[in-house]
Amino acid sequence: MLVDLSHLVGAYFVDVFVTRLDWWIFLGFVAQGLFTMRFVVQWIASERAGRSIIPIGFWYFSIAGGVLLLIYALYRRDAVFIAGQAFGVFVYLRNLYFVLRERKTAAV
Repeated sequence: MLVDLSHLVGAYFVDVFVTRLDWWIFLGFVAQGLFTMRFVVQWIASERAGRSIIPIGFWYFSIAGGVLLLIYALYRRDAVFIAGQAFGVFVYLRNLYFVLRERKTAAV
């Protein structure tokens, strides 16, 4: 029974990570990597400051990862994924606009 289960699990992972591997999967992984980097950037900035910080790089990684994940979701035709990413990209762009507007106002 355990041997059968291990074969089923192994076959599943081979199917998901090897058999179905294509450029869209690669794009999805790149997008997820960019999206994940925003947390790494935020974490490092916060550790250095000793308090919670959201650096501008967080918003750039959010936008880049969100747009690529949206493209991937559109290709996969996943309504839930499309709606979530589209809304997220809007929020990230709006926040970046606020940050840039504030910097421009502070520079004047």
